[in-house]
Order: sequence, then C-alpha cells, then structure tokens
Amino acid sequence: MKKRVVVICPGRGTYTKETLGYLRNYGGGVQDFIADIDERRRKLNVPTITELDSADIFKPNLHTKGEHASALIYASSYADFMAIDRARFEIVAVTGNSMGWYLAAAFGGSLDWAGGFEVVNTMGSMMKEDVIGGQVIYPVVDEKWVKSPKRIELVRDAIAKVSRQAGCECYVSIDLGGYAVIGATKAAIPLLLKALPVEENYPFQLINHAAFHTPLLKSTSNRALELLKPELFARPEIPLIDGRGCIWSPYTTDVENLYRYTLVDQVVEKYNFTADVSVALKEFAPDHLVLLGPGSTLGGAIGQILIENDWRGLKSKQDFTDLQAKDPFLFAMGRPEQRALVTELR
Repeated sequence: MKKRVVVICPGRGTYTKETLGYLRNYGGGVQDFIADIDERRRKLNVPTITELDSADIFKPNLHTKGEHASALIYASSYADFMAIDRARFEIVAVTGNSMGWYLAAAFGGSLDWAGGFEVVNTMGSMMKEDVIGGQVIYPVVDEKWVKSPKRIELVRDAIAKVSRQAGCECYVSIDLGGYAVIGATKAAIPLLLKALPVEENYPFQLINHAAFHTPLLKSTSNRALELLKPELFARPEIPLIDGRGCIWSPYTTDVENLYRYTLVDQVVEKYNFTADVSVALKEFAPDHLVLLGPGSTLGGAIGQILIENDWRGLKSKQDFTDLQAKDPFLFAMGRPEQRALVTELR
C-alpha cells in the first residue's frame, strides 16, 4: 500500500551558498523542463538558471534577487517533486510557504508548465528597480521550541512601538512556526532591529525580501492583476492548502476565486504557514511530510508546528530530533539521507 504524503514547497531565501549547484546535482530527470525555462529567460535577456546554478561562487547580489532566486527555487523544487517515487507514495495535498504557494499551485495542477513560469517569474521580477520595504525575522519559541507568550508579546510591542514613528508601518507578514516574519517599510526596518532584544543571531533582515503579505504590497497586487490573466489558472488536480489553511479541492474550486486569492489576498495579507501545516496534518493525516528543496531551512519551522500540534506526542525540539533520527516523519529532500527515503534512488 502506498504511503500518503503532503508535499511542502519552499519560499524565497532557500537557494543559498550551500545549495549552489542544486540543479546540477538533482535536476537530471527534468532536463526538458530546465531547458524550457532557460530558453524563456534568454528571451527576457536575463541569465539562465543553468548559468546561475553552475556559477563557481554564490553571489548574494545576483542569486538572491527576486527575478533570479524565484526561478532557481521553482526549478529546484520541480526537480524534487518529479523525483518522488509515485510507486510508493501518494501525494494527497500540496502546500507551501509564501512564494511556495505559486509552486504548490503549479505542482498541484492549477498552473501548467508555462503558466507556472509566468506567475513565478512575474511575481519574482516585480521589484527589479526598487524593493518595497523589507522583512525581519524573530523567534517566538523558547529553547525547547515551545511557543513563548513573552516573546510573542515582545514582537507585538516592537511592532506597535515602531509603527508609531513617522513613515513606519509594520505587520506580521508570515506566521512561520516558531518565527514571526515582520514586513515593514524601509524606514521601519532599522528601528525594528533595535526594538527587538538580541536573541543569538536574531533579529535579522532577510536579504532582498520585500514586505510581502502586508498592505504595503497593494501596488504589486494591482500590477499582478494587470499582467497575469485568470486564464492561466485551472482547478487543481491535487488538493491545495493556501496561506490561510483553506483547502482548494479539485472538485469545488472556483478558478476566479483562486486567481484573486493568489494575486490579491495572499500578497497583501498575512501568510499563515503554521495554519498550512496544521491543516495538512489534521485534514489529510499523512504518513509523512515531504519538504522540497533547495535546502531544508523550513525543517525547523515544520518541527515547531508539529510540537505545537502535539503531533505524535512531540513536545520539544529534542523529541523532534529523536523522531527524525529514528523514524523520520519529515522527509527534507535537500538532505541527501532523507532524499534517499522518498525517491526511486534508494
């Protein structure tokens, strides 16, 4: 009997110095897909993903730009999605974090090959000239990965304090398991970094990230509606879980609503990744979660959500670590040892 899995697509910031060459290592089964994206990018007069992925060194000012990072992540995740052994695993739902919603829509069948590229490339290229605002990340869990009311209050207080300053707007843009991602205007970012108490390496600003999932992106949403048409979208073939925890079914999805959610609601409203994973667990009862690459940076956030839900009796970071070492519930395809558990290459 096949095992049931929910696939989780990564967001921006997952293609890093450590994942440079991801397509070279794992893209062998999707050469036609990569070649197609490369040709589309040549026509746009931008570097191909093959050129970017094959670079000798990772250049943050090049590889992290939205118009490049989005395409690299899309192609890397697609390669991983296609590598899942369908003879052993049934994909019962697809979800993702932030930009991962576009990937989920593509892999779940709401966008075809060309439509997926058009949406990912358009949204990733919106701010070539000037990034709107920025994002700051801060932990809201304790050392055991349990939600801390004190830290949650610290975030609320910092947002309220900074928002009172002229030219400063701040919003929780992503509920990311044990982390709050705060979207803010450029004037607010340095004030946020000062207002939040230092906790190990936090707070820090995410490189080349705009204030997505906040009202600051209203103009981006309006532009997206002009550039991307409803005809790109269709009912999904696999259930999708969006950034509110809502399920889009192959049988009941209203395509116009899906289009508007993708280009309006999730662009200007908070993205609740915690709700995504919680709904995936409770509504689909998967045998495993599969996190697509590149990298595996969402693994910690997913572990924190499992703990919050007391999934399989997990109550701490150590519980999650022990489970993953003994009998992994989460397969992170960016980790070679876990990748081998979900692909045909065992």
